[in-house]
Amino acid sequence: MIRTIHIVGAGMAGLACAAELASRGHRLVVYEAAGRAGGRCRSYHDELLGRLIDNGNHLILGANPALFHYLDVIGARERLSCPDAAVFPFVDLRTGERWTVRPNRGRLPWWIFSPGRRIPGTRWIDYLSGLRLAFAPKSATVAAATRGIKGPIVDRLLEPLTVAVLNASVNEAAAALLWPVMRLTFGAGEAACRPYFAREGLGPDLVEPGVAFLTSRGAELRLNARLRRIEMTRDAVAALDFGADRVAVAAEDIVVLAVPPAAAVDLVPGLAAPLETRAIVNAHYLLKAPVTLPEGSGLLGVVGGTAQWIFARGNVASVTVSAADELAERSGDEIAALIWRDVAEALELRNQPLPTYRVVKEKRATFAQTPAMLSLRAPTQGRHANLLFAGDWTDTGLPATIEGAVRSGQKAARNILARG
Repeated sequence: MIRTIHIVGAGMAGLACAAELASRGHRLVVYEAAGRAGGRCRSYHDELLGRLIDNGNHLILGANPALFHYLDVIGARERLSCPDAAVFPFVDLRTGERWTVRPNRGRLPWWIFSPGRRIPGTRWIDYLSGLRLAFAPKSATVAAATRGIKGPIVDRLLEPLTVAVLNASVNEAAAALLWPVMRLTFGAGEAACRPYFAREGLGPDLVEPGVAFLTSRGAELRLNARLRRIEMTRDAVAALDFGADRVAVAAEDIVVLAVPPAAAVDLVPGLAAPLETRAIVNAHYLLKAPVTLPEGSGLLGVVGGTAQWIFARGNVASVTVSAADELAERSGDEIAALIWRDVAEALELRNQPLPTYRVVKEKRATFAQTPAMLSLRAPTQGRHANLLFAGDWTDTGLPATIEGAVRSGQKAARNILARG
């Protein structure tokens, strides 16, 4: 009989694991190095903007069953909102063209045969090139898997989608990670493609309800508890050393390590993990009026500039730039001015001066989702019987997203529940 489950890390992976186990009545202690839960999924009140903002814009789709299961467990599904249909407006800053991608209801994707629903300059047969990803080996990049495919289907769909999902360009991103996303979204119909948005923010809508649920179920959450060392015997974890506090791990206990890969490698000798990272840059602009996007959409795709996605957050335009290692090396002022030119053009705010802004750099936003790093993802079960791993960097079969993080936590929970 399992006595206590120690979950180290209260990001989305740790919270998802804890919520699943708490709902089954297990005794839990959750440790978090920071002063609050959420990890990279967090919100904070920005004094400069005078608004609650998320550290990064995370796109949630209907095809995120793990996340919705987590929200159902903690009773927070209603905290997300979504449009009545999946519509994705785009603007090409190089040509000034604007269009909207409209997947149709039902599983048969007849929308690719409708010029008014697909990307300008593409043919219906171009979309079938995505099927090549299904047969790509783990060693192939997206570019290698789709070699010979050129034109708008690459510039206006494949490249933006790859960068957004895998935080890497088609030339380095692993094809094996992009295919599951395409299959679960475009291959599953319009409902799977619908974007969902946190009504207040990632913290209030995803993290805080999870913490409240755990507390209500008797779980103990210890903040500002950074794990310094794991004491191990030959085949099991014996204790957790938090510096001022040493926690003995009984033979009946289980430890779930839900920390970033670099921290996991430091704590577990001999562990292989994807340590190469990629950056994401977000810029938030305080406008004079609420952001209005085509057809009432909550986001706008941008092609041909530095900005990639613009999210409407009331009168704050939040911009995400993925695969942003070079951009992240620039100063915040330079980044803000560069991205603002794109935002002003995309939102038709030309000649307006640079507004109040906040630039947020996440230099280690995700592990580098390349074929080389893909082979280093850790399995849920470690070589120690009572040690499990969770996190978007583990072998979930999905990219390093919120959905991937939540799935990893639920995999660890299922492993524990299967032990009886």
